[in-house]
Amino acid sequence: MSDNDKKQTKRQADILNQLRESYPDKFCSEEEIFSHINRGDRIFIGTACGEPQYLVTAMAEYITSHPKAIADAEVMQIWTLGVAPYTDEKYNFNFRHNSFFVGNNTRESVNSGLADYTPIHLSRIPQLLKNKMIPIDIALIQTSIPDKNGYVSLGVSVDITKTAIECAKIVIAQLNPMMPRVHGDTFVHIKDINYMIYHEEDLLEFKTHVPDEIAHQIGHYVAGIVNDGDTIQIGYGSMPNAILHNLIDKKHLGIHTELLTQSMVELMKKGAIDNSQKSIDRGKTVASFCMGTKDTYDFINDNPVIQFREINYTNHPLVIAQHNNMTAINAALQIDLTGQATAESIGSMFFSGIGGSADFMRGAVISPGGKTILVLQSTARDGTVSRIVPFLESGAGVTLNRGDIMYVVTEYGIAYLNGKNIRERAMDLISIAHPKFRQELIESAKKLNLIYRDQAFIPGKRGEYPEHLETVRTTRSGLVIRLRPVRINDETNIKDFFYSLSDQSFQRRFMSSRRDMPHKLRQDYVVIDYSKEMVILACIEDQGKEIVVGMGQTIKDENQMAEVAFAVRDDYHNKGVGSELLSYLTVLAKREGLQGFTAEVLVENIPMLHVFEKMMPDMHKKINYGAYELIMRFGVSHEK
Repeated sequence: MSDNDKKQTKRQADILNQLRESYPDKFCSEEEIFSHINRGDRIFIGTACGEPQYLVTAMAEYITSHPKAIADAEVMQIWTLGVAPYTDEKYNFNFRHNSFFVGNNTRESVNSGLADYTPIHLSRIPQLLKNKMIPIDIALIQTSIPDKNGYVSLGVSVDITKTAIECAKIVIAQLNPMMPRVHGDTFVHIKDINYMIYHEEDLLEFKTHVPDEIAHQIGHYVAGIVNDGDTIQIGYGSMPNAILHNLIDKKHLGIHTELLTQSMVELMKKGAIDNSQKSIDRGKTVASFCMGTKDTYDFINDNPVIQFREINYTNHPLVIAQHNNMTAINAALQIDLTGQATAESIGSMFFSGIGGSADFMRGAVISPGGKTILVLQSTARDGTVSRIVPFLESGAGVTLNRGDIMYVVTEYGIAYLNGKNIRERAMDLISIAHPKFRQELIESAKKLNLIYRDQAFIPGKRGEYPEHLETVRTTRSGLVIRLRPVRINDETNIKDFFYSLSDQSFQRRFMSSRRDMPHKLRQDYVVIDYSKEMVILACIEDQGKEIVVGMGQTIKDENQMAEVAFAVRDDYHNKGVGSELLSYLTVLAKREGLQGFTAEVLVENIPMLHVFEKMMPDMHKKINYGAYELIMRFGVSHEK
């Protein structure tokens, strides 16, 4: 033991001796302390990693020695992460567990009818405690060692614990020198604690595991949505926590969240999070409780940039909405094709709880520049079931309704639901489902009239979106465009693009007098066999919405050539969009081993002809019925 550790241990011993002398009534025997629990009492226990494990174990041992001393007591907790003897069937006479969030070690008890689950938004619980709708008789809490002024810190669990202390008739505290001293609404004076038991033990740790490749891919997509300067919230679950490392290159992120995690601490250490651009609580990381590792607890100990607040502050939608660019990232167990999601149950089986996800998603929706992101792995049960389903299973709780979610992210991409109709949502979500379930989802959606009844689909690898072909280019005019293959859910984008073309551009591109592009024809451009043809869209972003400003297409023939065509919105002519499209289509064609392009261009379409001539100087052309027939053999590499 170092000299500093010895000095600290001596200081703690001196404080405890002084407390025992000043408050002898607070340091009774455990038997006497637990004798104050009466039949039918409601007992609150600190949350998750803040659970006073020794107190809970000691209470169970007291019942073993006095089996009839406590009867029909209700044990309430937000989330049970540690020991939970009160859920054991042998204690049925003594305890009935009531959880606001179902944990792993209480899930079986809840679903077998041996324990209860109370579905509620976390932000509402403090008020229910204060107005006695949920009365508290006994509060079992865990705190730090008192400071020289007699204040203990609630450390990693403020949430509803602070309110429970204020409302409880008797407060029993486990004084643990391992509990960090955290700034904010965490301090309680020992005069407000009825009984204290000193016991040193390691705090519970919360570690998550998600397959690295899935977490990395989802995190990659999320990083593309989160902007520098955003204030972020991360919800429960292994997936949101695991993706945070993908934000390492962001700048000036802020934190306003209910749950502080190890991943957030790592981003703070790396400088990605500095809270410098938060609209309120600037310079402070604000949370309500912490679930992490010892390193996490060491970091938040006496750290002035960390502020823990009560859950009715952190989770109040109107407080959340005061943050500009609030970005809420939460997980779900299942989402249906209309955009409603459950994070609390799998069918009729209670799995977790409402928690704070709805609070934050609704607060972020009304935040200026706010975003809501729902993340989930595309499959469950070792890949045997899809998490994206036609409709939520019977009995499932709708944790997030259709208006709560803007972005949905799986390892297969991003679906942007904001402002979309049901058909568009369904197609967007199908496009990010696991490929082996997409055809099944298409057929179900047709039967449910969620999408067009004649919606086409190409199964297998031929129809899988080739994401690796996405690229970003800057045109000669300085316009930044994203070039990407067309997706099955791009029909609305294609429709908007077609009808943005002038009559002249429409005629030049399609060499037809018709001026409409109905669904049956649009499908030919979005549902394609990528092994035989390619459609590349040139996209820009305008206020968070993707706009198609150009489209290029190649169709292979039996002679190792491909017919090529492209079109550009009239208001983006002469900006280099067409040249970039043709250049990239050439790159892709060469990769496929093709020998060149063929094309038809109306004689009057001088601008398009110039693009071909510039890109393909060895082009052969001849006029036939008012159009040039072009043959362009590849020679010099056009790759950039």
